[in-house]
Amino acid sequence: MTTSHNASIGESSSDTRATAAAARPPWHRRPLVREAGTGWLFVSPAVIVFLLFFVTPIVMAVWVSLLEWNGQSNPFNDFEFVGLENYRRLLTDDSLLREDFAISVRNTVYYVAVFVPAVATLSFGLALIVNNRVLKGRGFFRTAFYFPSITSSVAISVTILFLFQGSGVINTMLSWVGIEGPVWFNDARGLVHIFLDGLGVVDPQSPPGWLADNDVLGLSLWQWIAGPSVAMCALLFLAIWTTSGTFMLFFLAGLQNIPPEVEEAAAVDGAGSWQRFRYVTLPLMRPSLALVVTLALIGSWQVFDQVFIISQGAPSKTTQTPAYLSYTKSFGDGRFGQGAAVAVVLFVIIVVLTGGLRWIARERR
Repeated sequence: MTTSHNASIGESSSDTRATAAAARPPWHRRPLVREAGTGWLFVSPAVIVFLLFFVTPIVMAVWVSLLEWNGQSNPFNDFEFVGLENYRRLLTDDSLLREDFAISVRNTVYYVAVFVPAVATLSFGLALIVNNRVLKGRGFFRTAFYFPSITSSVAISVTILFLFQGSGVINTMLSWVGIEGPVWFNDARGLVHIFLDGLGVVDPQSPPGWLADNDVLGLSLWQWIAGPSVAMCALLFLAIWTTSGTFMLFFLAGLQNIPPEVEEAAAVDGAGSWQRFRYVTLPLMRPSLALVVTLALIGSWQVFDQVFIISQGAPSKTTQTPAYLSYTKSFGDGRFGQGAAVAVVLFVIIVVLTGGLRWIARERR
């Protein structure tokens, strides 16, 4: 009896599963499957473009960095595989490539140190100005501040050349206050060296032995602390001027997302203008600030077009950047393996710095 009872229960369960399976629609008619398929259909163009124009070039650059390739033949059929030789020349060998790379990294470090805080401060200030409800003609000022960001970089660079030439507007204005302006794009002196020389502390031509004898990546410590060159300062002026408008829009969007009730409540509680800015506006603008600083940091390590148009790394390579070095090694010297190695190391630097910055700026409980 028990056996027959169990058998009847088993048959009932089987009938239930069969009925449920028969009632279940085919896979192509299931709502979740259809939604997933539709989603992949709509995102597939973006995924294909991402894989084709972002992932594939990165993989190709990594592959070429392992080769001795002149850029003329097929890198998959006609090549000389050298493994990590290009990276060894770049990072460990006592070679011109390592020295050039160290110079470009030093230049970019000073570029980042000046550009990121300067452009973030300026663009935030511009956003506060155009967000002021009392200001008349806010649309005009918003357009005027943003206009350099949409102007051709070639046109802007030519304008900067005219401004900073020996008899240009900048030197003329400096002469009004009794300062003899430098020949900007021919002056390779670092600002730190100029400052120490002006104070009479250290002669740039005769630095202390411990600074001249110790080196990092083939550059002496004295060269590392040179500071941005006079020519690099002109490029920094160009970069800050042309990008502050774009970052202003990011800050403006953040400011306009702050509920007016929050500031009104702070004002009712007796907070002054500075206190509302310090304890209400700034904390609420933290996501926008993190975004601007991250984008500015990434852009600082990718500087190429201004250097290519204005200085080509001169004078004395003090405006050379890793991106420009990768270009010259590849298309100038025909050493595409070395150029790709520089690009890969630059990519790793950007990823590490961006990841560290995002970790520092992450939301905390």
